Amino acid sequence: MTLDELINDWNGLPSKDARIPLLNDETLRDGLQSPSVRDPDISAKRDLTHRLARLGVDAVNLGMPGAGPKALAAVRALVVEIRDHRLPIAPNVAVRTLEADLIQVAEIQQRSGMPLEAGAFLGSSPIRMDVEGWDLAFLVATARKAVAFCHRHEVPVMMVTEDTTRARPEVLKAIYGAALDEGAHAICLSDTCGHATPDGVRRLVQFIKEDVVQDRSVRIDWHGHNDRGLGVANAIAAFEAGADRLHGSILGIGERCGNVALDQLMINLHLMGFPKGDLSDLPALAELVAELCDVKIPANYPVLGRDAFRTGTGVHAAAIVKALHRGDVELADAVYSGVPAALVGRRQEIEIGPLAGHSNVVYWLEMNGYDPNPDRVDRILRVAKNSTRILSEPEIRAVL
Repeated sequence: MTLDELINDWNGLPSKDARIPLLNDETLRDGLQSPSVRDPDISAKRDLTHRLARLGVDAVNLGMPGAGPKALAAVRALVVEIRDHRLPIAPNVAVRTLEADLIQVAEIQQRSGMPLEAGAFLGSSPIRMDVEGWDLAFLVATARKAVAFCHRHEVPVMMVTEDTTRARPEVLKAIYGAALDEGAHAICLSDTCGHATPDGVRRLVQFIKEDVVQDRSVRIDWHGHNDRGLGVANAIAAFEAGADRLHGSILGIGERCGNVALDQLMINLHLMGFPKGDLSDLPALAELVAELCDVKIPANYPVLGRDAFRTGTGVHAAAIVKALHRGDVELADAVYSGVPAALVGRRQEIEIGPLAGHSNVVYWLEMNGYDPNPDRVDRILRVAKNSTRILSEPEIRAVL
């Protein structure tokens, strides 16, 4: 039987939706707003941009040029890098709806001769309006002025409302409507505080499509955060409801609990029938981001963590080994794994520890060139059963 015949998939068949999700990487902007990360140098950012392009990411946020001279220099350098190397990735930046920020985008675009999308953001929720002392007339006028400025300078602009998932519909309709009237080509819905649930996301996107965008040709972006642990689920819900481009960062780094984990989102989209590229580079990319930004990848991090395809449990190991002895690597990769390890260039790993069985030990011995005779197996198992953790390779060899 084929693997498809052996798995009854309650998720259903891969979606036949004609739309292909676009992906926007936020590692170099929102990712670096995490208070726990280190800001890499420009050469490292160049390398990361190349890797994202090879991975099949469609767009990249290069930062906030208005944050200071260092940020401005990085954006300028990365735009030139994308232009000179003809990278198939569209650059964008985050800017306040202030002329001082917008002028910088226009200047970078003019000097480089390359389109640079301005993601002009503006708070929209009642709680933010109350804190700032804003009223709707001020927000509408600010959005209109900012987008009109970009339109005059031929800067492509995406109108971003902060805290969209806690904003009133009439406010969103007024802000986005004004922006679209002035020439915005895209709008972005933001779950700035990680408040939304998948049902809430679907209702929001449906409202935007039916009451705001209507029949206009406008790209809808989704920018989510992970405060409730729903970042990836919300991004998928947004796409299914009609969003065109999804934002995320490698390893989900970002403010507070982070952004949508772009790596996890890509894996899920692939398994849903929306492959974006060769994902075998994902582990190396994640390790690079972890090193450059000085963050650790948790052992149980989905797909990329040390333990993602690793087991020390006897029952699990026995099933994997049986599949391998049949010569069916694909079956072994699926019997105790919801994501094929081979998808990201990894393989199933069997360890020896307190919960190990004979299969764990026999597999290790065979993989390391030892005859798995009963005496060796029993001696290693006795040590493993009395251990409090997985045995290291030196510990196993010491028993042998």
